[in-house]
Amino acid sequence: MTTIADAETEALLKQAVQAERGSPWVRRLGPYTPVLILVLWEIFSRTGILDARFFPAPTSIVETFFNLLMSGVLIENIGMTLSRIAVGFIMGAVPGIIMGILLGSVRTLRLLLDPIFSSLLPVPKVAIFPLLLLIFGLGETSKYVIVAIGVFFYLLFNTLSGVLQTPPLFNDVATANGATRVQRWLTVSFPYALPSIFTGIKLATGGAFVIIAASEFVGANSGLGYMIWSSWGTFAVSKMYVGIVTISVLGYGATALWGLLERRVVPWVKY
Repeated sequence: MTTIADAETEALLKQAVQAERGSPWVRRLGPYTPVLILVLWEIFSRTGILDARFFPAPTSIVETFFNLLMSGVLIENIGMTLSRIAVGFIMGAVPGIIMGILLGSVRTLRLLLDPIFSSLLPVPKVAIFPLLLLIFGLGETSKYVIVAIGVFFYLLFNTLSGVLQTPPLFNDVATANGATRVQRWLTVSFPYALPSIFTGIKLATGGAFVIIAASEFVGANSGLGYMIWSSWGTFAVSKMYVGIVTISVLGYGATALWGLLERRVVPWVKY
């Protein structure tokens, strides 16, 4: 028999669930919020509520996008930026993962090197770009190295975290079955750290776009960062927005692709 207290409790639970889900009209409107923002932006820009010099109408930005796309300028700059990120990413990710496994597996090495890496981590990577320009010049090498440095630290600390979370029992079982240290790294530490490694890869991807864009501001004559900076110099605001949005879309797409790969490589983790 249901008591008054039970009925009140059930009503409170329903209210809590409803509050968590949000009102029905909010749930229906949610997916269209970006479209609503663009429509309002268009209206406000056209009517003068927003200063069109700084916030051009989205339709004019789209028009600029297609002009740059058809002329080949946008494709060329996208290609340069992505190539720099790809090379730098490989240069930084591989040693970052290897060093993370080593530090996580060898305590003596971790005690010696962790303070050094921890002290270097807070240094803004863009702050050392002038030094890299002095060493490597204005060519592509300086761009590769600055991206590699940023990616290295993301992968190092995320891999290290994943390895340190490996239950000691797993290593004990592998050792009892005759596994060498290298075999334990490959069959225990690395697989267990994979979720953390993928987290590091996705963070490093976003960081790489930030770093390369900033480095292209001053040390390049091509790339999306250069396109944004040169647009600022000529007050081509619509072109500037095209560069900013393109970087955002490329970064989002790359992170989404890493997420798809992660679900295939690490199927035992629930998402």
